[in-house]
Amino acid sequence: MDYEQIEKNARRRKCLRDILLGLVLCSWAVIVLFPFYWMLLTSVKSYGSYNSEFIPRLFTLSPTLENYGSAFSQVPLGRYFLNTLVFTVITTALMLFVTVLAAFAFSRLRFRGRDLIFTAFLSLMMIPTELVVITNFVTVTDLNLRNSFLGLILPSVTSVFYIYLLKENFSQIPDELYYAAKVDGTSDFKYLWKVMIPICQPTIVTITILKVIECWNSFVWPRLITDDQNYFLVSVGIQEIRENGFGRENIPAMMAAVVVISLPLIALFLLFRKKIMAGVARGGTKG
Repeated sequence: MDYEQIEKNARRRKCLRDILLGLVLCSWAVIVLFPFYWMLLTSVKSYGSYNSEFIPRLFTLSPTLENYGSAFSQVPLGRYFLNTLVFTVITTALMLFVTVLAAFAFSRLRFRGRDLIFTAFLSLMMIPTELVVITNFVTVTDLNLRNSFLGLILPSVTSVFYIYLLKENFSQIPDELYYAAKVDGTSDFKYLWKVMIPICQPTIVTITILKVIECWNSFVWPRLITDDQNYFLVSVGIQEIRENGFGRENIPAMMAAVVVISLPLIALFLLFRKKIMAGVARGGTKG
């Protein structure tokens, strides 16, 4: 009888803990998602109804899509989208090429001073970002690459963290596979392409998605290196909209532009969230 009572009490405590945990998670989800809801709600309110609200309302009975038309008609948002797409695709492709080859060299090739070079390479992560930005700005300016896609792309084609993450994944692949491949006459490049990349695909996909998000949201460097609208990215374009008065005068249209810009990243994360978590988990696991 006592054992049954103890078991019931344990189940009750577990049920209570699950309920409290669920309430905490739901509350946190509401806090995190509320800004997105408010952004979407504001984007479907008319300019007149938004300005007539002395107390902001949490819903609207007359949603409208006219703000989305204004976002594309009053500013060159389409051009900003195209610039960002070009910048993101090229930068991510070059970054993957550099990252995969560097990670393979540090994890599988044997050469003098490899570990020392890799340690020095990791130490670059300790350098403040501001110092790197200043150095890159001076270099790009001296090369007359301001207001160009080349100037936007070059400083972003490598990442110490991504190389380290992929190198740790490559190092988990047994050496016996590499030695067996070399006995069969397989070249290093073919071994990388046929064996290592397929095995570490979750991490490579994760790096790709994170880099796409990083490029899409980049602001400081594009803002610093471009002052020509023909090379503005969406992040810089949104800031330009606000500074030029359109965003200050028409908040609903401004929110519509932000919604349009945010949707690709939200969809990308929702589609590949499992691969992102799997890649990050694999990168932090040995054996």
